[in-house]
Amino acid sequence: MKAKIVVLGGDGIGPEVVREGVRALLAVGKRFGHEFVIEEHLIGGVAIDATGSPLPDVTTRACQGSQAVLLGAVGGPKWSDPNAKVRPEQGLLAIRKALGLFANLRPVTPHPALLDASTIKADVLRGTDIMVVRELTGGIYFGEKTRTETSASDLCSYTVEEVERVTRVACRLAMGRRKSLVSVDKANVLETSRLWRSTVERIVKTEFPEITLEHQLVDSTAMHLIRKPTSYDVIVTENMFGDILTDEASMLAGSLGLLPSASLGSGTLGLYEPIHGSAPDIAGKGVANPYATILSVALLMRHSLGLEKEAQAIESAVANSVTAGIRTPDIAAGGKAASTSEAGESVARSLLG
Repeated sequence: MKAKIVVLGGDGIGPEVVREGVRALLAVGKRFGHEFVIEEHLIGGVAIDATGSPLPDVTTRACQGSQAVLLGAVGGPKWSDPNAKVRPEQGLLAIRKALGLFANLRPVTPHPALLDASTIKADVLRGTDIMVVRELTGGIYFGEKTRTETSASDLCSYTVEEVERVTRVACRLAMGRRKSLVSVDKANVLETSRLWRSTVERIVKTEFPEITLEHQLVDSTAMHLIRKPTSYDVIVTENMFGDILTDEASMLAGSLGLLPSASLGSGTLGLYEPIHGSAPDIAGKGVANPYATILSVALLMRHSLGLEKEAQAIESAVANSVTAGIRTPDIAAGGKAASTSEAGESVARSLLG
């Protein structure tokens, strides 16, 4: 296979972890006989500095003409003025919109060798395997915003179509797993959540009757994720709830540096990135955890390129490195910590045998 992959390093530790993701990408290509053409472009704060825009037109065009996009992270204190008209995060929202991405997949599966890295008891974590599907294009992040000296507002809105399409993505994933779906909302208070709940219920009942559906309020879910994470299979929820719950769920795995994500639309083109931010406090120190980015490459193989064997090979290579003790400071648990490049090199070496 020949595929064009656009790489957006972004800000902070983004370029460092993406470098190791590309190393894994090229290694798996060499092992399985694929040609991956890498094209680098700007997004976020570095793009603002270079062009005045957090998402230059050339970046958008390149992404639209690719098979997949690998992203590091955006943002940092240099561009953090909340009153600024141009911010790095605008680039992230804009690229999702430009590529028609509406479903964000965030798998949470703690590695057996890292159960002690979490602050949650190992007995509670053991056997956890969750797929969170977060809606990406609606909700309060995209609603009309107003602000005066004495008040501010953010409009939260959803359409039936937006809820339907992300629900179908979650249901298709659930059909390949345990056929269990939890839909998270705040239907006891919010009208958007009542629309969400009724729409999810209709889609499951009419199109996926084999699936067992449960509705949960977001505050209850936040509690149960910590109390009994093994009770969850696939979770589907709206934009802001998903953003918050997946950061909470990252602590089940022990670190934000271990969790990948995939943002998908109606086709095969997807955007793949670790769920962590740009971590400017450790940028340039060579200590950032690249495993989430490398695992995002595995999701890229699976969802955009249809290469399941290659995806599993990457996931196995990361697991081998973790088991062998190649761990960056966030998961070293007092042991000898590996650098970003050492962790990436370990994965590539495992892939190449």
